Amino acid sequence: MTRPVRVAIVGAGPAGIYAADALLKSEVCQDPGVSIDLFERMPAPFGLIRYGVAPDHPRIKGIVKALHQVLDKPQIRLFGNVSYPNDIGLDDLRSFYDAVIFSTGAEADRALDIPGIELDGSYGAAEFVSWYDGHPEVPRTWPLTAEKVAVLGVGNVALDVARVLAKTADELLPTEIPDNVYQGLKQNKALEVHVFGRRGPAQAKFSPMELRELDHSPNIEVIVNPEDIEYDEGSIATRRENKQANMVAQTLENWAIRDVGDRPHKLFLHFFESPVEILGEDGKVTALRTERTELDGTGNVRGTGQFTDWDMQSVYRAVGYYSEELPKLPFDVTSGTVPHEAGRVIAGDEHMASVYVTGWIKRGPIGLIGHTKGDANETVACVLEDRAAGRLPEPATPAPEAVEAFLQDRGVRYTTWEGWHKLDAHEQALGAAQGRERIKVVEREGMLNASGA
Repeated sequence: MTRPVRVAIVGAGPAGIYAADALLKSEVCQDPGVSIDLFERMPAPFGLIRYGVAPDHPRIKGIVKALHQVLDKPQIRLFGNVSYPNDIGLDDLRSFYDAVIFSTGAEADRALDIPGIELDGSYGAAEFVSWYDGHPEVPRTWPLTAEKVAVLGVGNVALDVARVLAKTADELLPTEIPDNVYQGLKQNKALEVHVFGRRGPAQAKFSPMELRELDHSPNIEVIVNPEDIEYDEGSIATRRENKQANMVAQTLENWAIRDVGDRPHKLFLHFFESPVEILGEDGKVTALRTERTELDGTGNVRGTGQFTDWDMQSVYRAVGYYSEELPKLPFDVTSGTVPHEAGRVIAGDEHMASVYVTGWIKRGPIGLIGHTKGDANETVACVLEDRAAGRLPEPATPAPEAVEAFLQDRGVRYTTWEGWHKLDAHEQALGAAQGRERIKVVEREGMLNASGA
């Protein structure tokens, strides 16, 4: 092959960009070269970082700087506002590229099958995150009338949701939140936020830094019940073997033994409480029922038969994300992932020639953003191995300009990397006018216009 290896990556979040970076660092990039096109259904790139990370986490958003350096490379093109499969399908992609890597992530809420989950006031955390992050495909308003709010789950998403609900709108104003989010949070009535986990402190999935940040707000009093600080042999082993788990447990212990202060908003972290039912009247949430659990010696828990009804007016479930099924690809509905071997998509017993996955669609929505680098390296190694073995079918029209012509013929109004720079500058200018770093544009049409699509 004398032409560059053509690779399409569907999804321009961190996972997809890490895959592009791995290709650029490979030997094949030197000879015969690589030509990479990223397709993103949003008008802007960066996926989870733009639409899944809380706005008061500037350090995590700093990852964008590293991703920028990858997308700045001349071998990469960005096609934003292009959806799979509506704008471009699998057969189309295979006709243009030697390999197709799907890195579409996970945006939906994993289901929680308990009675009352359908009541008015019961929400998925992913929906709320999309709202406060200015996702163009969700409503512009959010009902924030509850004074007592429950958050189910003990991961970082649960912490993000609880923190945003417990902070004041003015605390979040210096961030990039859009005006509709600021106006919505100004109406927030929440005075108490309760986070519930069915296991103990040693099993919590918080990052130590994210947990400690809860206590930095002048308006949030973090409260932990001393009775919830309990460990069995399995928990002790976890603390000994996992430095992060031990740091989380130490932080929770310190909070449990201190006096409760007088900051106006209370954020309770409850352990050994398993949600069993959301109670309601007239179709609206009125309470959360939990069953007290106890450790069984292994770090797991069992029910005790002791139930508590907590007065709550809304409940947010943060029990995990779930990926959308991708047409023309196999899908495991239990795990919410595409079946694969080391990133090679498996349909039946065979690898789908030239089709691969990376990121959360590959392994499920677990781990931190940086963990997808390992996924990308493994998947790209398979792509290069298959190329070297002659297992990649020759695309019918590999010329780079053929893709542009295809999208134009389809009437797809796509954005580019140059367009992102325009949108980026526009959002920063909106922020500068109010003494803020950035104000995120929410409406898709506004993003397209600012990008010069």
